[in-house]
Amino acid sequence: MANYYLDNTDLKHHLTHPLMKRIVELKERNFTEKDKYDYAPVDYEDTIDSYDKVLEIVGEICGDIIAPNAEEIDQEGPRVVDGRVEYASGTVRNLDALVKAGLMGITLPRKYGGLNFPFLPYIMAADIVSRADAGFTNIWALQDCAETINEFASEEQKSKFLPRVACGETMAMDLTEPDAGSDLQAVMLKATYSETDNCWYLNGVKRFITNGDGHLSLVLARSEDGTKDARGLSMFIYDKNDGGVTVRRIENKMGIKGSPTCELVFKNARAELCGDRKMGLIKYVMSLMNGARLGIAAQSVGISEAAYREALEYAKERRQFGKAIIEFPAIYEMLSVMKAKLDASRSLLYETCRFVDIYKTLAHISHERKLEPEERNELKKYQRLADSFTPLVKGMGSEFSNQNAYDCVQVHGGSGFMKDYACERIYRDARITSIYEGTTQLQVVAAIRFVTTGAYLAQIREYEKENISPELITLRNKLIELTDLYERTVNAVIETKDNEYIDFHARRMVEMAGHIIMSYLLLLDTTRESSFRRSADVYINYAEGEIQKNAKLIEAFDVENLANYRM
Repeated sequence: MANYYLDNTDLKHHLTHPLMKRIVELKERNFTEKDKYDYAPVDYEDTIDSYDKVLEIVGEICGDIIAPNAEEIDQEGPRVVDGRVEYASGTVRNLDALVKAGLMGITLPRKYGGLNFPFLPYIMAADIVSRADAGFTNIWALQDCAETINEFASEEQKSKFLPRVACGETMAMDLTEPDAGSDLQAVMLKATYSETDNCWYLNGVKRFITNGDGHLSLVLARSEDGTKDARGLSMFIYDKNDGGVTVRRIENKMGIKGSPTCELVFKNARAELCGDRKMGLIKYVMSLMNGARLGIAAQSVGISEAAYREALEYAKERRQFGKAIIEFPAIYEMLSVMKAKLDASRSLLYETCRFVDIYKTLAHISHERKLEPEERNELKKYQRLADSFTPLVKGMGSEFSNQNAYDCVQVHGGSGFMKDYACERIYRDARITSIYEGTTQLQVVAAIRFVTTGAYLAQIREYEKENISPELITLRNKLIELTDLYERTVNAVIETKDNEYIDFHARRMVEMAGHIIMSYLLLLDTTRESSFRRSADVYINYAEGEIQKNAKLIEAFDVENLANYRM
């Protein structure tokens, strides 16, 4: 029996990070629920044991059910019947297994039937599920939409909808439209309030909606007549039981084929306003998208894990010229870089999740009582870090996912181009990660301000001060030199005061910061667990080359050269 949690000791390493004590302390409110719920933990050790046991169940279901179903689901896919989505039979079995195991509503409070887990173990579960079948993650992991309801909806709405998610109902976020993809300000789905019925009605079309026929949906719609920008948009909760929405079609996609991507037609669909009017995009979707981007980062890491393992297994078994191909430098170099990218992106993902956990939990506590001054400072600190790291991990993690999937096919050679091997599906599934929930280019747009304001540099200098094992000091000295190079390069670009020139080099500067941050995280991982040493060595060498390449390109690039690139 396969277990996708137990066979990966790296996961437990991150689950026991020192910052988890603070996260558990906040999340469990000093274990005040132990007398109210028999499954509530009594102390820190008991809490970590609960996370560990649940992740073990996730790993078992992934290894024994979800992964074996993946190829069948990829071939069968979902279909539309009478305006409704019917999942592939394997998807139904997957969902049934997870629902029966109580793995829906993981992060929701216990009073709504949830497990009250922090974001980190939930994202860890998404990582594991994505390794088994990335497409299925898009159905199961959209339960994260419930956190938006928990954060912003009324108590009546929370009590009405959240227990249903905890019991197994699926969710969707209905944002994009035929003429409003990344530009959500252009959303035109109409929301009209009826004084007679005392409710809202939605009319219009949504497109590219992941799991669009979910039981519950968060819908971005235009509630204010005469508006054309973000100030006219509000967020609504739509319940499929109320009718009014038809699935016009399911998109025929390159990958993640088990996940229904729908075009939806709203015709007088009843809905409830979530939160305040006019704040749909400005406040609620921004929060929703940040969570979704970390979900895609987890999906990316899971795909990277699957790609690396498929490549490694094949390289050990495939023999050419009298020996296994893993013995050839061209192959073992490729595999070592794949593993380093995997470890680096996972470390960045879980570091970001820890930041999110602290600030989000403190935000929830602030609704229960007044925060102490040090708690308010803590909230602000970790919110800033979470905001800066989220576009970084989504952008770089998804690019690494694509690179690892590409290299996995390459290790397989001609066999990798055939549907006989899982790497062909993994390669197709990986491609979307750097596109949806904001393309890599949009992540750069979000991240560049943390370059120009010095936020990334400040956090890098904090990592520089951390205690590390003595044998890692040489590697840290190399990172200090690379950080100095990064700082000089950024300053030179900013000093031009040419916004177009800054934007032109934004991706290179963001990548430089990302490489340094991930390198430091691997050093800290290695200090706690020596098994990360190889990835730290390989990744820092890789990062050095990438950082120097970008620095030289920027240095040699004159502002006047921009004219050669304009179309």
